[in-house]
Amino acid sequence: MVDIDYEKFLSDLIKPLVVYPEEVKVKIFSEEDDNIVIQVMVSKHDLGRVIGRRGRVANAIRTLAFACAAKNGKKLEISIDSF
Repeated sequence: MVDIDYEKFLSDLIKPLVVYPEEVKVKIFSEEDDNIVIQVMVSKHDLGRVIGRRGRVANAIRTLAFACAAKNGKKLEISIDSF
């Protein structure tokens, strides 16, 4: 299995969506067994762009990340917030 850098993957996925890509921060909080908890921080002005109407963009981001993780036998928990 190939280990995926989930921080870089999510960062590369989110940066084209936002107005302030330099403010996108992706951090892995915990990595226990096969569960990985990731927090995505974006500018408060970009939060709506990343979440999308009715959460559709956030769900699409999570679906892509979950698919990559499932292929490697891992489970992700992604939270999206602003600062």
